[in-house]
Amino acid sequence: MTVSQRFSQIDAFTDRPFSGNPAAVCLLDAPRTDQWMQQVALEMNLAETAFLLRREDGFDLRWFTPAVEVDLCGHATLASAHALWEDGHLSSGATGRFHTRSGELTATQQAGMIWLDFPATPVSAAPEIPGLEYALGAHIEYIGRTMFDYFVQLDSADAVRSLRPDLTHLAQVPARGVVVTAAGDGDHDFVSRFFAPQSGVPEDPVTGSAHCGLAPYWSTRLGKRELSGYQASPRGGTVLVRVAGDRVHLGGRAVTVLRGEILH
Repeated sequence: MTVSQRFSQIDAFTDRPFSGNPAAVCLLDAPRTDQWMQQVALEMNLAETAFLLRREDGFDLRWFTPAVEVDLCGHATLASAHALWEDGHLSSGATGRFHTRSGELTATQQAGMIWLDFPATPVSAAPEIPGLEYALGAHIEYIGRTMFDYFVQLDSADAVRSLRPDLTHLAQVPARGVVVTAAGDGDHDFVSRFFAPQSGVPEDPVTGSAHCGLAPYWSTRLGKRELSGYQASPRGGTVLVRVAGDRVHLGGRAVTVLRGEILH
């Protein structure tokens, strides 16, 4: 017998539909195989598809790109929390608790925003990668490494916005992806973009997990614990961050744009 599966598609880190970062969210009635979840993520063809399974003390949460399962994802966690509150699986004001590959993560509602409590992934200096400047097509001011990604600072926000990287060459970088950033030049403290062709995501529209490294990096340089970041992808999105020791709080909004049913 075919068991259908409902899902929602939610734009995260935005208050407007068709902007921010879209994620599919599936609240499962029973466990599904890794193969099925990976096939669904490939079918969805979004940066991330999130799978939730209720347990006594919260929800198991896993994230899949079209190509791989990942260890940490901000926008799909934000989307998952939004879906649980919107559909009544969490009561208003309740804390969302998620058991993940990166430990327990929580989501809370504050003044119309969703705030995620994530582990910080500090940036440390890294040796130059041959061919990286060529792949990005820009001069690198600083290169570092988080536990997931290479981390590159350019000399201006305009340089970040105007990047047109060679994704074929960028896919050779041995990491989940490459974060590119610069100090902000307007309403935001910093800007960034995130490229992960090696993970099946050429450019991620708004990457919450990348801000777990961006937040402590810019907090140290700007002397601020609370900052506003803008991810300058074509869709774009704002991520508010608070640095709290070895944790980073990520704040954003989300909008449901469609609902559907997987028939297989």
